[in-house]
Amino acid sequence: MRRHWWWRPGWRPGRRLYAWHLTFGDQTVSRGLADLRRVVGGYQARLAGLPGLDLVPVEWLHLTVQGIGFAGEVGAGDAERIVAAVRRRCATLAPVRLTLGPAVLQAEGVWLPVAPQAAVRRVRAAVRAGIAEVWGAARVPEPAGGFTPHVSLAYSDTDGPDEPYAAALSGIAPRSASVEFRTIRLIALRRDEHLYRWETAATVPLGLHIEISDANWS
Repeated sequence: MRRHWWWRPGWRPGRRLYAWHLTFGDQTVSRGLADLRRVVGGYQARLAGLPGLDLVPVEWLHLTVQGIGFAGEVGAGDAERIVAAVRRRCATLAPVRLTLGPAVLQAEGVWLPVAPQAAVRRVRAAVRAGIAEVWGAARVPEPAGGFTPHVSLAYSDTDGPDEPYAAALSGIAPRSASVEFRTIRLIALRRDEHLYRWETAATVPLGLHIEISDANWS
């Protein structure tokens, strides 16, 4: 297992990154949360107490879709235009129903794989197209390929053997949850104190059936 919490390029304590995520905040933005909480709770109960793992609290579970850039490097006007462009494209999509799980061990933690991946890729393509409308295709951050949708249950805080974590997962029957995402959020993401936390900057519906609050760039 490899330590997850090394400082990636551009990151430093207190810095925020604007990114598009599918989140699990409440039933107005996604359905199936009770099912997900049961699955996550079962796995995390098996992993709790093992050294070198940081479990993700349920309220901070997330599915990363696409970054934009660090706060201070993304102008408010550009951000608002990107939100508007993404909103137009996501209005043509439908809510995304995904199966999360069973849990698998990865190099830097424990994941719930996501299926069907194609549904998330369609949302990501819409987001990337919205960014390209404002900045041009050459300035869209992150490669289009190499994207693996997932939800992390735990992150590794150490370098070492993965056998204890594999043994813990093998001791529980495979579990999965079905979740429907009705929105995607632009968030201001922090990664201090071994935890990803965020404030929501804007919420965009998948389809045209949800009332959206105004963007907040404070």
